[in-house]
Amino acid sequence: MEWVLSMAAVMILGLAAVVASGRLGEFPATVTDTPRPHLPSGPITSEGLRGLRFAVVTRGYSMQQVDELLDRVAGQLESPSEPEA
Repeated sequence: MEWVLSMAAVMILGLAAVVASGRLGEFPATVTDTPRPHLPSGPITSEGLRGLRFAVVTRGYSMQQVDELLDRVAGQLESPSEPEA
């Protein structure tokens, strides 16, 4: 009986080692259920910025959404502006 218990323990530890090494696959990517803000296509106007609303998450605003907006605005400010007709 001791042999059976010790072999079961060895098998459980071996299976845990295989799982920890990632050979049985990985966890799927996390899914976020935070709503995305609606950003109009094309250049962002001041009116579009005033109407923009971010989803509030547990610890404030979603930093990823704010970072994406700031990157987009910075990209538009860096690009050469086209002369108005």
